[in-house]
Amino acid sequence: MSMYYAGLLSDIGILLLGALSVYIILATGQLSLGNAGFMGIGAYLTSHLTVVVGLPITAALIVAALVSGSIGIAVGFPALRLRGIYLAMATLGFGEMVRSFFQNFTPMGGSEGFHGMHHVSTGYIWAWAAIVLVVIMLIEASPIWLEIRAVRDDETAAGLVGLNATQIKVGAFGCGAAVAAIAGGLFAHHHVYIEPGNFSFERSIDFVLAVILGGSTVAPGALAGAVLLVILPEYLRFLADWRFAAFGALLIAMLLVRRQGLLDRALFRFALPRSKA
Repeated sequence: MSMYYAGLLSDIGILLLGALSVYIILATGQLSLGNAGFMGIGAYLTSHLTVVVGLPITAALIVAALVSGSIGIAVGFPALRLRGIYLAMATLGFGEMVRSFFQNFTPMGGSEGFHGMHHVSTGYIWAWAAIVLVVIMLIEASPIWLEIRAVRDDETAAGLVGLNATQIKVGAFGCGAAVAAIAGGLFAHHHVYIEPGNFSFERSIDFVLAVILGGSTVAPGALAGAVLLVILPEYLRFLADWRFAAFGALLIAMLLVRRQGLLDRALFRFALPRSKA
């Protein structure tokens, strides 16, 4: 495989993890625009652990996921007081706060960035992406996902039947933050250089777009959205300066045709054979 296609596959795998981090939170009816901040935490912490401390990359990713997940839980508690656009703005503010912190944090390079990480292969990135995707799909097939959907559909009714909506929502924030941190650590070790601009608001928008375009009701939708966002601009390069305008027009057209995204639960029920009663 050429370096070009390997780079595209790596970008798809990292974007898939970022999209899944948003998907987990969105499944509870919350929209986070600050997952790039959690990605930045994972990127810088993983890089520090591998370059300065000397931990293996896998151990560093696990530590970064645990730390970022804990921060996600801490952010999730006050975020429960907000709904809709107010929650989105609060998480956006968190992401920008994290970016600004690393912009001025000179021990990790500040605005000049940080380097020295060892490059990880495309296969290693996809191993993590596949593990996270499969785990989420297994959870979707379990009673836990029914509780998550109940909280998303009607939080009051879910509470009346004994579900702890607070625990479910905060847990989703923590899990989403942990997955975003893994994406950040893999991004840092794939590009072997990071700077605060890598984890700006636009990165969070890419995650949300991948979920919306691919389908926000099934985990594989994040994969479809990640492939679309990475591959489509490459195929439009022949349009030169107009390729991003054409890309935006195609995305709008697709949303008009399939408002629910490329994949949804109805499509999966139609495609999979029905079991006998």
